[in-house]
Amino acid sequence: MRSFDFAPLYRASVGFDQIADMMDRVLTSDVSVPSYPPYNIEKTADDAYRISLAVAGFAAEDLAIEVKENALIVTAKKAPAKNEKTFLHRGIATRSFERKFQLADHVKVTGASHEDGMLHIELVREVPEALKPRRIEIARGKPAIEADVVDAKAVN
Repeated sequence: MRSFDFAPLYRASVGFDQIADMMDRVLTSDVSVPSYPPYNIEKTADDAYRISLAVAGFAAEDLAIEVKENALIVTAKKAPAKNEKTFLHRGIATRSFERKFQLADHVKVTGASHEDGMLHIELVREVPEALKPRRIEIARGKPAIEADVVDAKAVN
């Protein structure tokens, strides 16, 4: 049994509830982890990523990519074959699948391509200017705020 206490995370951080909840959900899932189709996740630049899925046997028309609520969902549905084939050995799986990837905040899908039995999905993290760190200058001497204050006089 895997049990982790995330209380230290909650004590020392603010706003990371999502991460702790996601880790708890992943570690307590009773469902076996799907292994089909195999995939790679690679970092192509500081803020760019690529997910590559091995989708041999699927045409681009059989595949669908959707982004919904910070999740990237890749689905495939193979059209039924018009003529039945008799296989002596069938090692290339062309069964339908749905694969989900959780996306961090500000990660956007910028494109996808299908070539040589591989589906490549390009992602980029675009942090808004308002969320980027900025340096705050520290005033020396008399605060600038006091210079603009006008003295108020009592009326009575």
